[in-house]
Amino acid sequence: MTLTRDRKAGLLSAARLFDGVDAEGMDRIADVAVEVEFPAEHVIARQGDIGTGFFVVVDGAVRVVRDGEVIARLGEGDFFGELSVLDGEPRLAQVIADGPTTCLALATWDFEAVLLDEPRVTLAILRGVARRLRDLTEAQQH
Repeated sequence: MTLTRDRKAGLLSAARLFDGVDAEGMDRIADVAVEVEFPAEHVIARQGDIGTGFFVVVDGAVRVVRDGEVIARLGEGDFFGELSVLDGEPRLAQVIADGPTTCLALATWDFEAVLLDEPRVTLAILRGVARRLRDLTEAQQH
């Protein structure tokens, strides 16, 4: 399937990381997002590799595996790869397509270019990452 910029922006905006990004910012992100289809059992991201992309699941599902143990299952609107893209460190987990899966991918260099050019997008994403960290921290305390 070939997605229009408007459709990409709509699908990307479903990811909580982009909460607070305005329509102009979403269009900018959608302009650099690439649609990628993965067959079942395809390893999308390998634990320990330096990440070169951030992904939002558009259709299908993936499982997140750390040290051989499934730690999460992600579906439409969920995202992965943001930490490695933001900090340049190795990926903390492996991500595998559970079945045929379509993602929108943003290469690290494209993602960084948007962050440098669009301060409102950068602020919204920082808030999204902080919210995710807060949620994880609070979940561990209970």
